[in-house]
Amino acid sequence: MRRMPKIGAGLAAVVVAATIGLMAAGATPADAAVGGSGPYPADYETSAGLPDHTIYRPQALPLERLPILVWGNGACAANGTAQINFLREISSHGFLVIANGAPNGSGSTTSQMLTQSIDWAFAENSRAGSKYYGRLDTAHVAVAGFSCGGLEAYAVSNDPRITTTAIFSSGLLNDADDYQLRRLTKPIAYFIGGPSDIAYPNALDDWGKLPAGLPAFMGNLNVGHGGTYDQTDGGEFGRVAVLYLKWRLKGDTSTGAQFVGPDCGLCRGQWQVQQKNLTLDGGTPPVTPSPSPSSSPSATPGCSAAYTVQSQWNGGFVAGVVVTAGSAAINGWRVTVALRGGTSVTSVWNAVSTGTTGTLTMANEQYNGRLAAGQTASFGFQGAGSGSGATVSCTAT
Repeated sequence: MRRMPKIGAGLAAVVVAATIGLMAAGATPADAAVGGSGPYPADYETSAGLPDHTIYRPQALPLERLPILVWGNGACAANGTAQINFLREISSHGFLVIANGAPNGSGSTTSQMLTQSIDWAFAENSRAGSKYYGRLDTAHVAVAGFSCGGLEAYAVSNDPRITTTAIFSSGLLNDADDYQLRRLTKPIAYFIGGPSDIAYPNALDDWGKLPAGLPAFMGNLNVGHGGTYDQTDGGEFGRVAVLYLKWRLKGDTSTGAQFVGPDCGLCRGQWQVQQKNLTLDGGTPPVTPSPSPSSSPSATPGCSAAYTVQSQWNGGFVAGVVVTAGSAAINGWRVTVALRGGTSVTSVWNAVSTGTTGTLTMANEQYNGRLAAGQTASFGFQGAGSGSGATVSCTAT
């Protein structure tokens, strides 16, 4: 079920950072824009070959090749400096960042502008005479966006040149768009502003519908929809975005440790963290093969369920359940969930629920009921009250 709050371009809150003087098309980098906490102070420029975009780059290009990030702005606004502090911070750590919209521009953007950014960067990397000739790492490209810009990122995330997607305070608006989730094959990360973020239920719904086996991270920082983009160096969102991009685009496993495992760096701080299929090397966690029914004399249909509280805040929670088939294949499952008193379920994903309070059942959807021996399926739900104290049991159907 698609979530209630809507975050279209007209409704989404846009964080407009303090902007600087208007630049003419094709102008050289603006000295006033130099900054960021990274080793390569960054500024921005425009290019006649990429109209209506803003290009952030280290002022002095380093010897290392620059991975590429293409960015969609909040409210799909055509102002490439709307999140200047945040994007300049990322670039200062050795990335080429291209934002939709001219500096201080006006009007609206489209997802096709993100594809244009990738096309331009690849062409410049190959063009003799370009300052970027042979200086870009075209094997590592991220697409990302804030609010409406996150919807733009989703729309092009199946581009084969893209190696990771990052969604900031965003989520699909309509169930009809869920095909964009089903076609995801590369790692994805969500950075959301917590329960007070209008995109929060949208993002949670998307999270529950991601393809099985897809490496995914979700972090919630309870700052609301506006994030921290306009703070110095993009604030906490800027810091974490740099860590994620260093891991995914530069292979830095020390920064990857901030996102992976039960004792991850962000798990120990102010972020509420959820993880799926994450390993430091970027692969999919190994699955231990289960004995086949023919090799096990006691192979009988059955299943088990494991319940975890993935996020808890004052007045609400998100829980996840993993269903595991027993020593034989099953054609369906039904999980009985006994909630503690005063707790109710408000939304469910990847399962069909009967009831909202007390003891309720959650059965498989059409697409996740058939499980081989030892295979797993997962579903989740959001509730009001406390998620602790619930018990679950599973029956094969």
